[in-house]
Amino acid sequence: MAELILSERSPQDIGRERIMLVNQDRVFYLGLLGAPARRNFGAFTVYTALDSPFRIAIEDGPWETRRLSLVPPYTSHRIQTDDRLIGSIVIESESIEALPAGLIAGENDALVRIRAGFGYLQQVGGEGLPEGLDPDLLFFGETLARRTLDPRVAAVVARIKADPACHCTAEECAEASGLSFSRFLHLFKDEVAVTFRRFRAWKRARLFLHHVNRQSSLTDIALEAGYPDSTYFSHSIRQVYGLRPKDIFAGSRRLAVLLPDGE
Repeated sequence: MAELILSERSPQDIGRERIMLVNQDRVFYLGLLGAPARRNFGAFTVYTALDSPFRIAIEDGPWETRRLSLVPPYTSHRIQTDDRLIGSIVIESESIEALPAGLIAGENDALVRIRAGFGYLQQVGGEGLPEGLDPDLLFFGETLARRTLDPRVAAVVARIKADPACHCTAEECAEASGLSFSRFLHLFKDEVAVTFRRFRAWKRARLFLHHVNRQSSLTDIALEAGYPDSTYFSHSIRQVYGLRPKDIFAGSRRLAVLLPDGE
């Protein structure tokens, strides 16, 4: 796809519409933050201020005022904003070789580009995404290089990402990979930088994002997402997102969720 040329948009140019683009490797969210407790996502998370700077505290560190902040995977953090909306991007760590340097450095150019990307999503969201749209190119100005995993681990990762609600066990995955149980667990953690169990739990919690604006009961969504019951589901979601599922639902009533074909 040819490089996208985006006009520079100020925070005031971005409308009030809430929108989220979700695929297997990325989440681009422009919407309400609410008042979350500690959050802990299993992916790189980029927070972007639309107007006023936000406040963020990573793990047990002090509160800092930022306009752009990058939180590593599986890192607890707290965030507050006085703005009505905030932008955030979730980047699955197993899907990339490296992050854009501008994101790591928190450069203003990266902030401007991300704001423009959200503005573009708002413009086209109601009519659907253009065919062949590369979200990386839209938000980062480049397509992020994919990481190469050991083929045996890559097959397991692909299986979980294709069906996060599945109840596949580490024992089953080890057998399918032709590895002993202990060897599989060690290889998986070496390749993905997190345990099999924690990786699967994150992907299941992430699947919840596909359901946030549905008019279904918590029990139905819990079962569809692979949780045994609504109580365990609510506890798990709050541990990850810092909010109860019902509060996330309430804040997502006017959220437009864009899913690529087949997801």
